[in-house]
Amino acid sequence: MRDRVKIPKISVEQRRTSFEEVAQSLDLAAAQAEAERCLHCKHRPCVAGCPVGVPIPEFLSELKAGNVEQAAKLVLEKNALPAVCGRVCPQESQCEGVCVRGIKGEPIAIGALERFVAEYRSPDTGQTKPTLTGPKVAVIGSGPAGLSAAADLAKAGLQVTLFETLHAAGGVLRYGIPEFRLPKRILEEEIAYIQALGVDIQLDTLVGKTISLDDLRQEGYRAFFIATGAGLPSFLGIPGENYNGVFSANEYLTRVNLMQAYQFPEYDTPVKVGKRVAVLGAGNVAMDAARTALRLGAEEVRIVYRRSRAEMPARAEEIENAEEEGVLFDLLVAPLEIVGKDGWVTGLKLQRMTLGEPGPDGRCRPIPVVGSEYLLEVDTVIVAIGQSPNPVLFSTIPGLQVAAKGNVVVDANGRTNIVDVWAGGDAATGAATVIKAMGAGREAAAAIIRSLNEEA
Repeated sequence: MRDRVKIPKISVEQRRTSFEEVAQSLDLAAAQAEAERCLHCKHRPCVAGCPVGVPIPEFLSELKAGNVEQAAKLVLEKNALPAVCGRVCPQESQCEGVCVRGIKGEPIAIGALERFVAEYRSPDTGQTKPTLTGPKVAVIGSGPAGLSAAADLAKAGLQVTLFETLHAAGGVLRYGIPEFRLPKRILEEEIAYIQALGVDIQLDTLVGKTISLDDLRQEGYRAFFIATGAGLPSFLGIPGENYNGVFSANEYLTRVNLMQAYQFPEYDTPVKVGKRVAVLGAGNVAMDAARTALRLGAEEVRIVYRRSRAEMPARAEEIENAEEEGVLFDLLVAPLEIVGKDGWVTGLKLQRMTLGEPGPDGRCRPIPVVGSEYLLEVDTVIVAIGQSPNPVLFSTIPGLQVAAKGNVVVDANGRTNIVDVWAGGDAATGAATVIKAMGAGREAAAAIIRSLNEEA
């Protein structure tokens, strides 16, 4: 049995000093060899494991035969952002996680192959612009859920306008994911594909403030899809979180991406980079923040997490990359207080933990060890413990039902309690994965299309 292809990566030395993409693309020979490992199972578990339903065996067959253009077309029918998903999706817990090859060996490298066909295809593959004669639909937010929904709506012939608050589209894909994991040029190419379908992207527009849903209704919009993501950072509520030198991971990564700190010194940016950085949390966002701090010149970066390595929610690939690059891990410790002097962070008071019995979520509950407190000297603290939906838009829609955690309440089709308003992605679920947001965008788009067809 042929071994799974090894994904090439740039050297650790390069990674520590630049924002160059770490994981590199396969070449055609390696991609075809990996595609040949597919067993083409009749029950196709990999397709069921993909939130957007990519026909994986079919596109692998075309790739194996050398028909890269056809393989790309098959992927694009279901996934409007394949080069993005091939990089950032947690394939190990989705399509690859249920791959039959993985039962007695390693699963097919589906993510790497999706990335390959997305990059290897001709720029105009799948870019036939449909005739846009249907009703007008507004998509609010240009992250993965919004982009995915907009693409499907346009393919159905609807006139789609995508509204984005900031000066460039992409949402979390642009402002939350570092260049070394998702290059901006790749995102630009994916967005260009969606625009080629006829989607009109309106930037610098804060729906709810600069323009209301009622204004848009008067302009003829018949349906709305809210895809504003989860941009409101969570904090621990411990003493000292207001000191200078404390960031939410959301703010930290947005500053770096928005102000192009990854291109320093060509671009100067006011992101303060300390010498000793502590990142609180152990998800993918925490790994992104820690690895970014290293690249910006921090001498020591630590992940601080109250559970063990086995409970860390970040992808194994991202944890491995962080370790290779020199990020340190302080596990089974919980922050009690951020210590400071003259308004600036000087340290982090921590307490050691032990793990108790599993809780309702299946994860072992951390229990404080009495008398185990100690002080870690740091000058920067980045809080990466989660995010929730921003209420700015929700508060401007009279009667919109919002749950206690701040997310919009939707039914199985993504419809809210307002008849012409749908919502999906992190705005409806709270912070989740890119591909799950895309799946929600596709489901809501299908529901909007059905609803408008019934009204016609």
